[in-house]
Amino acid sequence: MQVDDTLADVAEKVKNFCVIFLVDTTEVPDFNKMYELYDPCSMMFFHRNKHIMVDLGTGNNNKINWALTDRQELIDIIETVYRGARKGRGLIVGPKDYSTKYRY
Repeated sequence: MQVDDTLADVAEKVKNFCVIFLVDTTEVPDFNKMYELYDPCSMMFFHRNKHIMVDLGTGNNNKINWALTDRQELIDIIETVYRGARKGRGLIVGPKDYSTKYRY
């Protein structure tokens, strides 16, 4: 999995403010319905047991459900989420817009 490798590479750089957990949703199905975890890859953010939503321009603010393979982009997203969550925000606007309107 591309995302697993990216998360493993990034884990050392963000260890001071982020802990990364990889969870197999077939082994731990408790939150599949609540968070709509039906995709093969979903990245979610939590801060002090609270789900943090991230607006990346895709319309789904609950999770990232595509393969994010650029290490620096992932670090930027994690830093932005951490800074916003530390201020008490529940919805954080991402550092980059991933909507398809700028790709054409």
